[in-house]
Amino acid sequence: MPKIIIQTDANTAQNTGILNINATLQQKAIHALRQVLDPELPLNIYDLGLIYGLDINEAARTAHITMTLTAPNCPVAEELPKQAQQAVEKATNLTTTLTLTFTPKWSKENLNLEAKLALGLL
Repeated sequence: MPKIIIQTDANTAQNTGILNINATLQQKAIHALRQVLDPELPLNIYDLGLIYGLDINEAARTAHITMTLTAPNCPVAEELPKQAQQAVEKATNLTTTLTLTFTPKWSKENLNLEAKLALGLL
């Protein structure tokens, strides 16, 4: 997945959490997914590696998310996918669909570096 472009404060070089004005729809969607937090872990669903795919079709004005959960019996199994779908739809103004899958099964290897550091796994 592509890296997202986030503006930084010129004086402090701190992440402002604001997307660059030239952000693509893909970057906007990723940014939106990073605002959706897993309620059991202090991390967002993108950095947790719950997003297996994000397909943007600008011509058709559609987006499709393929995602998983940390476990099939996750207590937010109904709510978290809805939050992801709504976040992308709102950020991109694209008709957004979502497929929830458990193949392959989620594992700690899905975590990105920032998530591993935040969870003390490195």
